[in-house]
Amino acid sequence: MPAATVQIASGGVQGADDGGTHAFKGIPYAAPPVGAKRLRPPQPVEPWDGVRPATDYGLVALQQPMPGIFGELGTPQNPAGDDCLNLNVWTPDPGASGLPVLVWIHGGAFYAGSGIDDVYNGASFASNGVVCVTINYRLGVQGFWHLGEHFADLSDSGNLGMLDQIAALRWVQENIAAFGGDPNQVTIAGESAGGMSVSTLMAMPAARGLFHRAIPQSGAASNGISAPTATMIAGHMLDMLGVEPGDLDALERVPSELMLQTQQKLGDELAETRDPNRFGEAAASAMAFQPTYGTEALPEIPLAAIAGGSASDIDVMIGTTMEEALIFLVDLKEMFNEELVTATMDGVFGMAGKDGSAALAVYQQRLPGAEYHELVAAIETDRMFTVPAIRMADAQAGHNANIWMYRFDWRTPAAGGAWGAHHFLEVPFAFNMLDNPQAQGFVGDDPPQALADKVHAAWVSFVKGGDPNNDALPTWPRYEPADRPTMLLDETPAVVNRPDDERVALWDGVI
Repeated sequence: MPAATVQIASGGVQGADDGGTHAFKGIPYAAPPVGAKRLRPPQPVEPWDGVRPATDYGLVALQQPMPGIFGELGTPQNPAGDDCLNLNVWTPDPGASGLPVLVWIHGGAFYAGSGIDDVYNGASFASNGVVCVTINYRLGVQGFWHLGEHFADLSDSGNLGMLDQIAALRWVQENIAAFGGDPNQVTIAGESAGGMSVSTLMAMPAARGLFHRAIPQSGAASNGISAPTATMIAGHMLDMLGVEPGDLDALERVPSELMLQTQQKLGDELAETRDPNRFGEAAASAMAFQPTYGTEALPEIPLAAIAGGSASDIDVMIGTTMEEALIFLVDLKEMFNEELVTATMDGVFGMAGKDGSAALAVYQQRLPGAEYHELVAAIETDRMFTVPAIRMADAQAGHNANIWMYRFDWRTPAAGGAWGAHHFLEVPFAFNMLDNPQAQGFVGDDPPQALADKVHAAWVSFVKGGDPNNDALPTWPRYEPADRPTMLLDETPAVVNRPDDERVALWDGVI
């Protein structure tokens, strides 16, 4: 396939063949956030003369490595740096018109990840008639350090990563037609912090009209840090750097690498102490840097905004995996025992006036023979993922009936089966990208390709028409709060009403 050249608003870009599709990589969607721009909102990209090669990925955001298997299999494959505001486009035909568009937002707990992972390759979507865009955005302190109360000129700093995403969506509106895409058929999707980003964009006034469908995967609308808590955490960070509030010159002289090192120290302290007096509500998630609500960019927590109708015109497909948290706890299994788990449940449920021991008994009944780390994984799966997804779907259901819910139930044989149907596992299936080292590290050596075909077909169908139903799946009814129909994605997919209802009901009044 000959290399295609496309003319966009800022200049010409020349792509390359990728699996029979046209790939354009490393395209800047905003000016480099360097120098005085490092902790400020994204600015328009400077045009260039002639044709720019778009055959290689650009820099990814500066970041600390993720722990465990996610670090081993998800470490960015490109150099990192401040000049990271770039994106990648796969299209079946730049000369086409009216093709639906998928914009993928990567996860990584808002401090890690990139849009260039092997499993995020957009060629499979392009080969099915979808223009696929993956993006990079600022992470950690550079993306979510809320300094507005410490520096008057940095009022937007707590949501810069989100503003980067909005800038990328504006780029799509302005330029995607040059790749054959339809700016009036844009779906945003993401997993984990990417799913939380999707939910947050549904709540942000500046994002309205920039997309039309949304797929939040394993990340719903209960995320974020309130402005007072974010201000407190920002103050701790400034203390660690030795920078006085208001001394903008001193702040701007801090090297990005030192910011990153200090961020990691603060994150380690949060993970070790989970001290709510020092970290507020961030103690529950152990994520010190997230979108900041109670701000001009994000006036309220996303769930409240969605309940108020902020995304009433957005079709939604939302879901989780069956055993999200198990992969995070397998290596820590020896630390869990009856005393620790009982005390934790009493603490969590006791604050809501409920009996933690009775709640634990329900989990034990539903998971007979489970080890303590498996019980904690089920509890954390419900607290962090399942119940927030239901809360978000219920909130959206009051404004738009076009909602579909799924749960990915296939259990990977990797790690001897110890990880189960874990966090992130559905992503290589959704992209239909099982045949690469990153995917194989999660799915094992012989994953069910037929399941990937079914899952990918559902994502493609939703992106194309706002409805995941297709010939590869049984009939998938719209979500509604009374019956909560959920497509269980396994080798034999099936719809079940109100799955794990007894467990879910425990959390009423708790979260």
